[in-house]
Amino acid sequence: VQLAESGGGLVRPGGSLRLSCAASERGFSISVMGWYRQAPGKQRELVARSFRGGQILYVEPVKGRSAISMNNNKNTVYLEMNSLRPEDTAVYYCNLEDDAGRQYWGRGIQVTVSS
Repeated sequence: VQLAESGGGLVRPGGSLRLSCAASERGFSISVMGWYRQAPGKQRELVARSFRGGQILYVEPVKGRSAISMNNNKNTVYLEMNSLRPEDTAVYYCNLEDDAGRQYWGRGIQVTVSS
């Protein structure tokens, strides 16, 4: 399964963006899709996860200004972020976990928040 992220780039502080991630295959059961990020010199960290049962998890730094959504028919997950801050600058990675617990990762997409 290949995951393809899109929608990153340079955004001014206070701005918004929408990241998309599409899985290359259909017909398998997705348990969770989510987004992680890795800032320079830091470890990869969770941003948000969307579970098949409808539960959604956000980490505190992005809570209230982010929205994750999933299109099950298209095996696609989106992340909308508002009120972006310089500390949101990172490479954002899409993650998928299937029912067997297998993890898949995208190649990552750069998001830079700067004036």
